[in-house]
Parts: sequence; structure tokens; C-alpha cells
Amino acid sequence: MAKVLTPRSESYSQWYNDLVLKADLAENSAVRGCMVIKPYGYAIWEKMQSILDRMFKDTGHENAYFPIFIPKSFFSKEADHVEGFAKECAVVTHYRLMNDPDGNGVVVDPEAKLEEELIVRPTSETIIWNTYKNWIQSYRDLPIKCNQWANVVRWEMRTRLFLRTAEFLWQEGHTAHSTKEEALEETETMINVYADFAEKYMGVPVLKGFKSANERFAGALETLCIEALMQDGKALQAGTSHFLGQNFAKAFDVKFANKEGKEDFVWATSWGVSTRLMGALIMAHSDDNGLVLPPKLAPIQVVIVPIFRKPEELAKIKEAASGLIAKLRDKGIDVKFDDNDNKKPGWKFAEYELKGVPVRLAMGPRDLENGTVEVARRDTLSKEVVALEGVDEHIVKLLDEIQTNIYQKALDFRAESTVSVDTYEEFKTQLDKGGFIMAHWDGTPETEQKIKDETKATIRCIPMDQPDEDGVCIYSGQPSKKRVVFARAY
Repeated sequence: MAKVLTPRSESYSQWYNDLVLKADLAENSAVRGCMVIKPYGYAIWEKMQSILDRMFKDTGHENAYFPIFIPKSFFSKEADHVEGFAKECAVVTHYRLMNDPDGNGVVVDPEAKLEEELIVRPTSETIIWNTYKNWIQSYRDLPIKCNQWANVVRWEMRTRLFLRTAEFLWQEGHTAHSTKEEALEETETMINVYADFAEKYMGVPVLKGFKSANERFAGALETLCIEALMQDGKALQAGTSHFLGQNFAKAFDVKFANKEGKEDFVWATSWGVSTRLMGALIMAHSDDNGLVLPPKLAPIQVVIVPIFRKPEELAKIKEAASGLIAKLRDKGIDVKFDDNDNKKPGWKFAEYELKGVPVRLAMGPRDLENGTVEVARRDTLSKEVVALEGVDEHIVKLLDEIQTNIYQKALDFRAESTVSVDTYEEFKTQLDKGGFIMAHWDGTPETEQKIKDETKATIRCIPMDQPDEDGVCIYSGQPSKKRVVFARAY
């Protein structure tokens, strides 16, 4: 039976939910607000993880692991940090269960109360900086450039698969430096790594910029971000890199002896991306037929569907395809030969289209006679008949072409959906159309908050490459030196 999706034009939100479920990416779990990432969805995440992990190591970072439980007292040491996360924290108060004396299953043992409550990790700055205190004595111990792949818990009430769940997967980098300049350089290096990954692998164009003070990470002096535009005109924050200054070093008394022998506090950064990238990948490219995956992240890059009626026909097709499969795998291409005889070819075509497999080959007895194969590409839904001899080279070029086309389509959409406005009325009219809005802002948190309260639009970023331009704030009429990017966002 066909897995029909709600059209995007009818309900973008329902289309997204349908797609996540019907493409077997994830589903809701028995725990409210948490998700089960299914094998196909996890395979995409594994590809993301593998590529990012290599990019981190290429820039001098090492993986480590820190506890999921954080003593509550640690959060009291950095005021801005605790204020930013207090409402999202899950708290462990007891460590043992017991049988209910009344026979109603199990209950918490009141005698097993923890001396100090533990917070389930919402982010790891506090536990890591408490640890770094033991690792750092001298400038010779610096820099420390650690990353961890982990799960975190932020107790969200309104959840959405991949985009916002109570528990999610991510990586978080935490680095320690001897100078402010080195920490600032690290902050910028990592936002560039994220931008490269988003554009070169996900096929998603992003804006790089600074967060406003209102939108900054709790405890950071500066937050850099990458912002992507989804097909419904809403923005999605796809990654952040934070310059933490000496805030956490001071909170946890992490000092070092510099080259002159004087004591100073260590300079810090942190940076992370999460399974929210899965949401960005889905919403940036996919269509009413299902997923559209960039080849570099597709778990199956090429699927071969044999068309046969008799076992002997399948055997001949399999034999003819075996050489092609070997050549593709030698080129590092993930290929699947689907000889499942419980499903008809038409069903398979629809299923692989739904799952976003970039290239689909169909081979039948007639194709063998003619020495040809039918090649279908997911991004344009076009088909062509290609000679079987040399089709491996054709597919390599085709995958590159699909990767480029997916990115270009998203880039063109962003260009068409980015406008500059000079008045608040223009701003409000444009907001209903969606997209990125370039507008002057007076730089005050008060104006930013008023615009957010009245329109639900936020400053997504202050672009790094935006030139200075004299103007007046669209809301207050006060002088402004630069346009910033506003949008409604996920």
C-alpha cells in the first residue's frame, strides 16, 4: 500500500511528521517527549557523525567522555548558565526502588535519598571545567581540545521529532586555551567547520553570524551560529560555537602558570551540533514524494531493482549486476541489490523514492538483451536508459551532479526568500511570507524583545560578512550601522 504524505501546501507541519514516520526515520517512544531513532534514520546520523568526527580530528580535537550526571551545586557556580538551563533540568533525587508495601508494584525507597541531587546532563560545561581543574597547571598543559559524542536531556514540553525532544543526541566540544586570541580563533574555526559540513555534505546553505545578547548561549560572552532556511520560510539554527571567556575558569578556579610564571585564568570555548541536523536535512530538500537525500549522507546511494518473473531471470540479472556492484563498492559507493520477491517492483520504486535514495537502477530481461539499464535520479525524478558498459562511471558523475543540484536548489530558494526592508510595516508584511528579512536594528535588547513579543520573529544572526550601512532601526527609529537577519524560527 502506498505511504501517502500530506502535501506541503496543505500542512507543512503534518507533511514533516508524516515523512519522519513513513520513511522509517524515527517514532515517538513510550517516554513522553523522547524518540526512537529507527535504523534508517540512525544510519543517516552515523554518516553525519563519521564525517564530523573526521573534521574535528583534522582540526586537532580528541574524543573523551564525561558523566551524564552533574552535581546540582556545579550549576550554582555560574549564574548566567544556571539561569539559562534551570527550567529544562531533569533532577535525580533517589537511587533505589522498593516493592510497594501495599502491593502496587514498585515505589521510590524514601531511605535512598541522595545527599546532593544530580542533574541529568543538559550540557557539560560545569562537569568538564570541574575536571579540567585537575588537568591544568601550566601553559604547557594547554590547549586542551576535547569533544564528546553523547546524549543530553532538556525537559521540553512541546516536542517534535528531531527538532525538539526531551532527550537528543549531539556532540559537544570543550576547549581550554592560554590566551583570549587563541580561544576566539577556535570559536571561529569551529563555526567554519559546521558551515563547511552543512554546505558540502548536507547540501544546505547557511548564514554565519553572531547571536544577539538575547539569543546568546547561557554563560557565553559571544555565540557564533549557522542559520539555515527551511522550505516553509522558517529559520533553523543548525550549529553554534561559543566564546566563554574566563567565566567557567573563574567559576571552577581553573588557573595556569603562563610563560612569565604568572597565574591567570584559562580561556574557554564550547561548540555543538545535534540530531536537529536531521530535521534540517529533511525540511531543506524533501518533497511531497518523500525524502530527498544528498548522496554524501544517503545510507543507500544506489539501489538496483531487478524486474523478473521467473527465478532463472533473477539469476541472470543478479549475475549481470554483480560486476557493477563490485565496481561501485570499489569506488566507495553504498549500493543495494533488492531481490526481495515479496514486494513488486512498483512498490519498491515508491519506497526508495520515499526514502530518498539518490539513484535507482531497474534491470529486466530486456535490458540484459540490449545491454542497457534504466537510471532514475531522486532529485529531479527523471529517468534515462544508459549502456550497462561504463554505467559505473556515469553513476559516479551523476551522484556528484545530484549533490550539486540539491545544494544549488536550496541556495536559489534562500536567495529568492531573502529581502531587505526599511519600515516596520514592510517587516510585518514580509514576515507572513516567510524567509530571511534583512533589517536595521538599534542594537538594544529591549527593541529586540518588543519585536519578538509583537511578531514572534527573532534576530537569527548578525552576519559576519555583512558590510556596515548607515540606517535607522525599523522599530525605534534610532541610528543603526548594520542590517541583521530576522525570521520566525523552529
